[in-house]
This record gives sequence, C-alpha cells and structure tokens, in this order.
Amino acid sequence: MAEDKKQPKKGQINIELDETVAQGIYSNLAIINHSQSEFVVDFVTIMPGVPKSKVKSRIVLTPQHAKRFLKALSDNVARFENAHGEIKDYQQPPMPINFGPTGEA
Repeated sequence: MAEDKKQPKKGQINIELDETVAQGIYSNLAIINHSQSEFVVDFVTIMPGVPKSKVKSRIVLTPQHAKRFLKALSDNVARFENAHGEIKDYQQPPMPINFGPTGEA
C-alpha cells in the first residue's frame, strides 16, 4: 500500500526539484526576444558599480507556452496584490548598458 502512494495518479506529472535549482537565481532584469517559433527570456542580475553583467538563466518557450506563462504570472500577481496590496511600479530612468559608476569623488 505504501508503494501506491509513491506512484503518480493517472494524468499527474512527477516533478523533481534538486537543491541547487531550488535555491533559485536572483534577477532584476529580463530581456525578452522572439522569433516566429519561440520566445527567449534572458534573466540578468545588474548591480550598481559593476560595469559588466551576465545572463544568469535563459528560458526558451514556444509561443503557446509563453502565452500560458503570461496568463499564469498575471493571475499570480493579481492574487498577490489581493493578499498584500498593490505592487508599486516605480518609473525608473533608462538603464545604460554599461551601468557602471558615473560619479566622481
């Protein structure tokens, strides 16, 4: 009977999350490109005073999955705001690509 509990039910997917992936990757910039057959989302971490940033993760989606992802993210943001209040969307000036220190001491 214990074996029955480990087996996924018909129509269910068994998804494994290893420790490294579970830690996640911080990103404060997403760059989205698309072609006729796919959407490419690059997640980047940009830090003040660091003149160069690298793509930390790239996700490639079919157009259908991109649309489902958009809907799922929108639904989750709405639920978050219902529970915690509106997320403020602060307008920020355009970020220069070289995003390094510009001041002088």
